[in-house]
Amino acid sequence: MSKESIESLLRANQQWVEEELIKDPNFFKELAKGQTPQFLWIGCSDSRVPADRITGTKPGEIFVHRNIANLVLHTDLNMLSVLEYAVAYLKVKHIIVCGHYGCGGVRAAISRNNYELLNKWLRNIKDIYVKNEALLHAIPDSVDRENALVELSIKQQIENLMKTSVVQKAWHLGEDLTLHGMVYDLTNGRLQQLIQYDRNSPLPEIYRFYFDED
Repeated sequence: MSKESIESLLRANQQWVEEELIKDPNFFKELAKGQTPQFLWIGCSDSRVPADRITGTKPGEIFVHRNIANLVLHTDLNMLSVLEYAVAYLKVKHIIVCGHYGCGGVRAAISRNNYELLNKWLRNIKDIYVKNEALLHAIPDSVDRENALVELSIKQQIENLMKTSVVQKAWHLGEDLTLHGMVYDLTNGRLQQLIQYDRNSPLPEIYRFYFDED
């Protein structure tokens, strides 16, 4: 980024501060007191999918974690730390996994190109492709096939969330926590819910944890 671009960014920040103070002189004083978000957003790092803008939420209302292709992996300590903090300490009521059509990560995973370090991350999407290969191969249009994989991946990430001890413990303790799989359409700006899970949703016994109270 050029020096001019950085200066433009800082000017835009100053303008935003001034606009917020005009609307509410105590805006930043109140914001600094703490956060009580109702939502955890696990989204793609794509710069075209800003969680707060597309949901109309304000600072303090949505807790955000983003990574390439919005994956929920049991080996990702970064994501798991965010998940535990949001669920156990912030007491969010909703976890949203949001993917988007035209996802570069999904498109890269479908290809056989070598992306070096990224290969290890994209392998998780390739596994979803193989798991659903018959369904995907039955879709003749390549764009439709890619979009179908986007949706299948979102649903898989919600299932992965259910398998975490963090989510299961919250449900065990009676927390009101709901999981939502959503997809964002870059061509029209709209969100669509694909799937929703709660404590009553089925989960194979092998994935269920015992807790001290059991």
